[in-house]
Amino acid sequence: MVTDWTIGLEGWLWLGTWAVVLVGVVWLLVREPHHADRDDPVAVLRGRLARGEINPDEFERAMRLVDARREP
Repeated sequence: MVTDWTIGLEGWLWLGTWAVVLVGVVWLLVREPHHADRDDPVAVLRGRLARGEINPDEFERAMRLVDARREP
């Protein structure tokens, strides 16, 4: 007759393995995307100009700001 219930070492190892897998999956789902995935500011400005959200003067002013930030 069994009177003592324990999961033993194997059970703890499996529990730890699945906990690590779960943490890894959650981390992959919520991590910050890399900077390379962000939109290029010049492409954003060109798109806004093409959609008529900004006029050519505003585009040129914004391009000067972008160019000034790119210089060291």
